[in-house]
Amino acid sequence: MNKNAIIFDEIVDKRRAYRVFDAEFKLPESVVKNSLERAIKSPSSSNMQLWEFYRIKSKEAVQEVAKICLNQSGAKTASEIVVFVARPDLWKERQAVHLKRLEKVETKNVKNKLFGSSELSYFSEVIPQFYKSSFPLIRDFFKCIYVWNKSRKGPFMQDVYSKHIPVVTQKSTALAAQTFMLSIIAEGFDSLPMEGLDSKRMKKFLKLPKSAEINMAIAVGKGMPDGLRGSRFRIPYEEVVFTI
Repeated sequence: MNKNAIIFDEIVDKRRAYRVFDAEFKLPESVVKNSLERAIKSPSSSNMQLWEFYRIKSKEAVQEVAKICLNQSGAKTASEIVVFVARPDLWKERQAVHLKRLEKVETKNVKNKLFGSSELSYFSEVIPQFYKSSFPLIRDFFKCIYVWNKSRKGPFMQDVYSKHIPVVTQKSTALAAQTFMLSIIAEGFDSLPMEGLDSKRMKKFLKLPKSAEINMAIAVGKGMPDGLRGSRFRIPYEEVVFTI
């Protein structure tokens, strides 16, 4: 095993969900900032990066968000709470950024095997076909016909309907959340992912539109020894990994 793999093993092994933090400890500013910068480098579907991250820093705001997180001890004692939000509604803004980026790319019109078309046509034509939300039933009907016809000739992407849009953006946002938590451990501190929260009140607190979706809130701080819920338990490798 090489040196990098050993270091990564240590980071993964140290990441635990701490349910109590040192409430008096002040987390260095750079810890969360560095970790969010790393989270932004996470992969996302079509590189659309339909996510936002909200840092809850002041003591008053942390306590308010802790209530929204059902008064979990980890939330109440955290130095900071970061809320990860999926934003499928921002697809036009992200698309515009890509189209502007492609203005300077010489190969923008060259057919790309990864896209099945040129990168320019992918972002200008394919992306809207997936993310447009107007008349979803009608759009899904025509997509169904298109997918059926394409899949008759061989494997073809099936998850292209309106119901899949929030799923895709949640997956990408969750990848960023995991990168963030691993980074927090690498920085020498601890975290707690929280799905147990009032998403409606969280969206109201963050002043988010109805179309935004809360992915999770992550409490960050200096974990206390009594903050761990027993030893780590995982289903054995042989029961979850299958070789074909």
